[in-house]
Amino acid sequence: MPAWKRTLGLLVVVQFSSALGFSIIFPFLPLYLKQLGSSTSLSLEMLSGLIYSVQAITMTIASPFWGAVADRYGRKPMVVRAGCGGAVVILLMGFVQTAEQLIFLRAVQGLITGVISASSALVAAVVPRERTGYAMGLLQLGLWSGVSAGPLLGGVLSDLMGFRATFVVTAILLVLSGLSVWIGVEEPFERAQQLRAGLFGFLGDWRRILANPSLDFTLLLRFLGAIGRSALEPVLPLFVLALASSPARVATATGLVVGVASAASTVTSVYLGRSGDRAGHARVALACGIGAAVCYGAQVWVGTLGQLLVLQILTGLCFGGLLPSLSAMLVEYSQRGDEGCVYGIDNAVVSAGRTVGPLLGAVSALAFTPRGTFLLTGIIYALSSLLAALTVCRILPVRASDRSPAATGRP
Repeated sequence: MPAWKRTLGLLVVVQFSSALGFSIIFPFLPLYLKQLGSSTSLSLEMLSGLIYSVQAITMTIASPFWGAVADRYGRKPMVVRAGCGGAVVILLMGFVQTAEQLIFLRAVQGLITGVISASSALVAAVVPRERTGYAMGLLQLGLWSGVSAGPLLGGVLSDLMGFRATFVVTAILLVLSGLSVWIGVEEPFERAQQLRAGLFGFLGDWRRILANPSLDFTLLLRFLGAIGRSALEPVLPLFVLALASSPARVATATGLVVGVASAASTVTSVYLGRSGDRAGHARVALACGIGAAVCYGAQVWVGTLGQLLVLQILTGLCFGGLLPSLSAMLVEYSQRGDEGCVYGIDNAVVSAGRTVGPLLGAVSALAFTPRGTFLLTGIIYALSSLLAALTVCRILPVRASDRSPAATGRP
């Protein structure tokens, strides 16, 4: 088996275990906040928005620097740093006493973690470019498998043992992920000659990468998509609470809703990622963006938990193709040796979207009820699809046979 396939296989497992750990706690943070109580007069909706946004703010600041460091000293150490460092912070979250303490640790988490982007950069550096869609699809398979199992497991653990126990489980999984990469991955790292050390070297790399218009447009789509996905994070548990027949099991119901969407994404991720390698990742992203807009818009009118589950499954099928296609486009329009910087900037852009999204979702829920947040999310994905229809299919190659080095701007 080629070395890149062994590395890819291990990172898929690491992606699964880390996603499983994060998703055990992630959907239930608003419920944990409600249990902790606050020392301020902020509403639960606003605290829920902050618990998601503050981590995204600090990750926006830190990610480009971690990406630049990865290109200079290796992508493998960044995966180990994100896994083991995140485990310490997550463990401390299980012992907080107030909502404000939890929000502070979420800010620290954003400075340290970033397993998904670090793993993507490592895969992009070792996988042949013509297999990028397939590789990113497999990474998404590991990600969505963990995300689909985590919420349901976390819901059961929360209902049986309390929220604090879930943080211990997550910390253990993150430590195992970091150690697995440290022991099992051999990165054939060679530092590119054009990379300079220091802050001015970092600035030069970022300026060179952002001078690529095709890459900039892909990052714009990633930003809008992050806003759309994260707008529902502070609202969905409260919306499920309103629909659930038994409030005593709302954590399990929330885990089921989040889990089925992620499970559906595993069905399409590899197939649509491989289809993008042949037919063009831009076209796959366009079709899946349209599907996500329709599915989110339809959730405005759900009246039962069963209806919400069906529409969440359809939305998950769309995300299974959208996310690996956009990730593959990042690789396609960047140069070898820039993987760390590209995915560092991408993680910063996505984190910026995740900063805006929860606050926007919380404000929308306060102004128009939680159903208004579903409508807002549908509009955001409709806008993304419109931009893709007007721009992506005109300026980017749409057939794999057209992807010559001259067409992509790569040496």
